[in-house]
Amino acid sequence: MPKIIDHDQRRREIVEVAKKLIIEGGFEAATMRSIVTAAGFANGALKHYFDSKDAIIAATFQSVLHETEQHMSSLDPSLSPIEALRGFVEAAMPLDPHRIKSGRVLLVLWEHSVANPALARQYRDLLTSWRAELCQRIAAARDKCESPDAPAVGVLADEIISVAIGANVASLMHPVGKLIDRYSAYIDALMERIAD
Repeated sequence: MPKIIDHDQRRREIVEVAKKLIIEGGFEAATMRSIVTAAGFANGALKHYFDSKDAIIAATFQSVLHETEQHMSSLDPSLSPIEALRGFVEAAMPLDPHRIKSGRVLLVLWEHSVANPALARQYRDLLTSWRAELCQRIAAARDKCESPDAPAVGVLADEIISVAIGANVASLMHPVGKLIDRYSAYIDALMERIAD
């Protein structure tokens, strides 16, 4: 009886290998050959799952974006608006080793997405939906009967996105976890400003 292979699981394993290689050595480290070797596949077997490095990179990018979205959407619905906003902001910040590593992968792939319209569109779509969700949550947390479209709400959303992106960049320059206290303090101060 032939062995049953879970092809979706194999694709996920390949994506995890690509993430690991990107974290350790950057985009150039994730060659088809290095992925095949690290995944333990025979040469040519990778083509059965992904037809090119770009396809693996796109799947890796999508995987990290999906993980970020899952963190943001897995908040307890019984939280108060300010607690829900805090959880949403924390999900995008490099506050634990897993999110720091995911941020590193995204940063490496952002550069690659400049020359890849499909990846650039995925990232723009994420930023657009992230900003819209932030505006909804900020308006609810401020409790000032503001519309999510209010200019002050949009300014806060843009600040949070910029700080989260900057925090992920800064985390690349420091040992893993070195800046967590700073970012936690920023989030505390931000929530106080929004609640006032």
